[in-house]
Amino acid sequence: MSVPNAFRFSIDRGGTFTDIYAEIPGEPGYRVLKLLSDNPGVYEDAPREGIRRILQETTGLPLTPEGFEAKDVEWIRMGTTVATNALLERKGARVGLAITKGFRDLLEIGYQNRPSLFDLKIEKFPPLYQSALEIDERVQALSGLNSATSRQTDATQEIVVLKPLDIEAVRAGLLNLLEQGVESLAVVLMHAYAFPEHERRIGELALELGFRHVSLSSQVMNRIKIVGRGQTCCVDAYLTPPIQRYIDNFRSGFKGDMPEIYFMQSDGGLAPASAFSGSRAVLSGPAGGVVGCARTAYDPQSPRPVIGFDMGGTSTDVSRYDGELEWRHESELANVHLQTPQLDIRTVASGGGSRLFYRNGMLAVGPESSGAHPGPVCYRKGGPLSLTDANLLLGRLLPEHFPKVFGPKEDQALDLESARNAFQQWFDDERPPLKDVEAFALGFIEVANEAMARPIREITLQKGRDPKDHILSCFGGAGGQHACALARSLGIQDVFIHRFSGVLSAYGMGLADVTEDRSQAVGEIYSADVMPELLGRLDAMSESASSRLRRQGSRRTEATHYLNLRFAGTDTALMVKLEEGVDLQDEFLKLYRREFGFAPEGKTIIIDDARVRVVGSSDPARKIKLPSKTEDATPVTNSSCYFREGWLRTPVYDLNDLGPGEKIEGPAIILQESSTILIEPLCRCRVTEYGDLKITVPLHAPEAVGAQVDPVQLAIFSNRFMSIAEQMGVVLQKTAISTNIKERQDFSCAVFDRDGCLAANAPHQPVHLGAMGEAVRKQMEVFGEDVSPGDVWVSNSPQMGGSHLPDITVVTPVWVEGKAAFYVANRGHHADIGGSVPGSMPPFSTSIEEEGALINSFRLVRDGVFQEEGVSRLLKGSRRLSDNLSDLKAQVAANERGVRLLQELALQYSLATVQAYMKHIQEAAETSVRSAVRRISLARHLEDVDALTAEDRMDEGIPLCLRLTLDRTDGSIVFDFSGTGPQSSGNLNAPQAVTASVILYCLRCLTLQEMPLNQGCMAPVRIISEAGTLITPNADAAVAAGNVLTSQRLVDVIFKALGVCAASQGCMNNLTFGNETFGYYETIGGGAGAGPDWRGASGVHTHMTNTRITDPEILETRYPVLLREFSLRNGSGGAGRFAGGDGLVREIEFLVPLDVSLLSERRDVAPYGLEGGEPGACGENWRIRADGRRVKLGGKAGYVAERGERIRILTPGGGGYGAP
Repeated sequence: MSVPNAFRFSIDRGGTFTDIYAEIPGEPGYRVLKLLSDNPGVYEDAPREGIRRILQETTGLPLTPEGFEAKDVEWIRMGTTVATNALLERKGARVGLAITKGFRDLLEIGYQNRPSLFDLKIEKFPPLYQSALEIDERVQALSGLNSATSRQTDATQEIVVLKPLDIEAVRAGLLNLLEQGVESLAVVLMHAYAFPEHERRIGELALELGFRHVSLSSQVMNRIKIVGRGQTCCVDAYLTPPIQRYIDNFRSGFKGDMPEIYFMQSDGGLAPASAFSGSRAVLSGPAGGVVGCARTAYDPQSPRPVIGFDMGGTSTDVSRYDGELEWRHESELANVHLQTPQLDIRTVASGGGSRLFYRNGMLAVGPESSGAHPGPVCYRKGGPLSLTDANLLLGRLLPEHFPKVFGPKEDQALDLESARNAFQQWFDDERPPLKDVEAFALGFIEVANEAMARPIREITLQKGRDPKDHILSCFGGAGGQHACALARSLGIQDVFIHRFSGVLSAYGMGLADVTEDRSQAVGEIYSADVMPELLGRLDAMSESASSRLRRQGSRRTEATHYLNLRFAGTDTALMVKLEEGVDLQDEFLKLYRREFGFAPEGKTIIIDDARVRVVGSSDPARKIKLPSKTEDATPVTNSSCYFREGWLRTPVYDLNDLGPGEKIEGPAIILQESSTILIEPLCRCRVTEYGDLKITVPLHAPEAVGAQVDPVQLAIFSNRFMSIAEQMGVVLQKTAISTNIKERQDFSCAVFDRDGCLAANAPHQPVHLGAMGEAVRKQMEVFGEDVSPGDVWVSNSPQMGGSHLPDITVVTPVWVEGKAAFYVANRGHHADIGGSVPGSMPPFSTSIEEEGALINSFRLVRDGVFQEEGVSRLLKGSRRLSDNLSDLKAQVAANERGVRLLQELALQYSLATVQAYMKHIQEAAETSVRSAVRRISLARHLEDVDALTAEDRMDEGIPLCLRLTLDRTDGSIVFDFSGTGPQSSGNLNAPQAVTASVILYCLRCLTLQEMPLNQGCMAPVRIISEAGTLITPNADAAVAAGNVLTSQRLVDVIFKALGVCAASQGCMNNLTFGNETFGYYETIGGGAGAGPDWRGASGVHTHMTNTRITDPEILETRYPVLLREFSLRNGSGGAGRFAGGDGLVREIEFLVPLDVSLLSERRDVAPYGLEGGEPGACGENWRIRADGRRVKLGGKAGYVAERGERIRILTPGGGGYGAP
């Protein structure tokens, strides 16, 4: 391609800096510029100012900031964080929400799970809308709902309008919103993905009445799940007006004709400025980097998959490319569920500004960041020690080759001396067992590298790929400093660093395609018969999208068709591309097996939706070759860098001095215009003809790590163990069939040492965490020496470390060097395992036999063969045996992932080292808890050995008594439950494993910092309880409610003794319904207790559970019910200086006769307030007959609901803190 005659600008407007890559006429053909994104008093808009400066410098014409012509500019392509920042900072438009009656608070409630498992101060972002208008309309997705069975196909929906739209009532409501100052409207109606007519009419009326912008959920993202679709619609309404204002302001600084202006969308495609909307803009900036990485590091002639590693100041983004951009359609950001096509980008809070910590003998990096202001110590603004300071101290950043933009007046160099002094002072104060301050700083870099490796393992292993098979493409301002070390830790040999890696997100904008997408909900069962009509719809969508691109100036267009497929009864859909000569079903099964390791046999395939992506012709940014060099490059200087070997002489090169084919041996530093690249010892670097760097990282045995504790390796192993448990959870969630595990996420995964003691767990359900170790050890006792590789055990017995019978635990020994060296286990809640009622949660059971199948111990897999016949006999009473078997196989698959990863870890480091570090991490956890006990003792002004007491009672009058003895001399704590009431004749009894889980959870909350949650936490703990009591029941005691109700009340009494916070709702509000063919189970959130400096959160799950609730549209399409209301119970939180959170209102109508069971607490004994705060409101349960008669139910209820009956559940509020 010849040198262009016009200017082209590719821009990444970030939160701190704006990067600009410009193609310019003449030589060298490009210009790179970096500006502060906000610089009041100097310029109004950074992208426009950058364009002005480059035009003025290149043409020599004086151009004033007040307005200049851009007639020589061919196009401007921009990615921007305007939308992301507005969302995070809640600075969007004034939005009104129009939503189906009964759901005014649905988008605020979301899926009711809390964002941070162990943070008692639950912080949720405020809703995006300022006012909600309930629309008195209702649509029913009818298919299968007149049947007495659940719909496992949930395909084609026949729509029935139960309540037509009253347009005049809507008019009055919309006018009221306008009077409140609302400018933008989000319209979100139940089942609008299948029946958009009501939304369309409301949208037309709103525009007539004068709303500036209207977003319809059926147009923004036409897919089932009202929570995700609705929140995405609100994002669109919230962000589109400020985006358009920004675009208008950007244009206003130009005179004359405007060039083509395109904006990067979250899915990696460009859209003209007029079509750039809020819901598609959230990942606008990072998307440019992914596209830049894909287009530069991937070679179609010699294809190898690429990992993109974009490291900035506050976070690191990781992506993957293997010939096609990889998308996902659901994600979460700032407490908002986004349901829109976006590139699959994983983010970790680790960047140059990540803060450094040394706690309990362990190094930690982030997630807190020093930010741009004040920034790290070396920024000269009084900031904390951060990762950038470590790189500077070790010689990996050179102040003399860095812009002088630091200090109060932003005119000074990086301050090496202050960083060195701060590190030395910290090292001298803490005295970590490391040889010198440089080893201390290097340790933080290694810990950060491990944290950043976790999302890379996640994004590759989840796709069934090995990181070692990839090229690592590093970019971003800090990526080059960590490239070689990160590659080595992942076993990657080839690293690619683009010539413009420091501004690759900007450069990528110029390489992206102009795209237009279309999608339609389908909801059909896949078969050959449906394809002709479906292909016609795809062709029509293609033509619609192509026509729009042609009107925008694209001369040629190319369309790609996709179908989103999943197995019936599951929620995990895979996007499958339609290609000539490729069998769609075979391709789906191949993708499914690759991602999940298996594919269910005989399962119906559902087509969720159809998607078309049309790419318009565009002239991308060109590649510019390096000029030839006749002489070998010489270093611009020689410096010293610190590595594990110590200080090494390190030559420093300027990339502009290097010619094509130049080879550099590590150690070396290469300076780019906007980044610094470290070539580590033994690594070799070659410069390509385009100025890119290809680095070869030698594969050799990792440096031996001894069994002696090392604070750096302690943090690294902690990360690795946690990562293994998390990846087990991903496999389980994806491969499970049931709603409970897949959507509600009622499961937990963990890693155990050779003695069956908890070593690490993923942050899943707290009630499972402390209990599984006992379950593992009991199985070890049962099988003893009778164990072989390929064996897997299963149990759910409370006497064997179980909680209640629906929670089934699967345990797999991990064989290394011919012996069981570790164990992995997971526990999942099965929707039905038999028993007296559907859902296996009987409200009035008096013995465990009534609660379902009881499995003390069974070899689920023998020599690698799943024992289906044997386990089917054990579960013969289940109403959904096929689901039980599928979920058990998923649990086995999750453990298999953990087994493989632990074996690889032992191979990498040696078995002795891995086992030693499991022990070290448990000791670190013990130290954390002992420190927390001492801190609490001091804060409460206790004696060296002193006691705190508390008492509460269950609704049926059983007392819960606790005497806590804290010993400050050694940090130990005794939980004495003497005086707690006798074993219940009902099912409130909590097995001992549940009490252990409660204590472990409470201790973790009290540590107030990130720490490994494992058996070490229990080392300073002694538990005293009397046999035959509520928390130490006999073997035949009923326990269904102990796990889900008594556990919550135990947390309340512990926190009451400690004075930590007021009581939360103290309940999980367990509802089950079904018949002999199916059982459905859900738990319902409520109000959180307030604390000394926080209000209680509303409508969330608290303490011992964090399960999600089923999306209303999924609920109604799979089960014969209508959800009539799901809202906040306003005013139910206790008053106080800080008020308690409000509970929830949930009302369900049954469309066929069903067995209903309800287990709940806090219906008689209110959640206590603290320090003068008022109690929260008790919960209420109501049965509403078909004729409208209301019957108040107790906390435990079971009955047969007739067609047309409703159940209305009002969950408790949280207690207040401090006198009102």
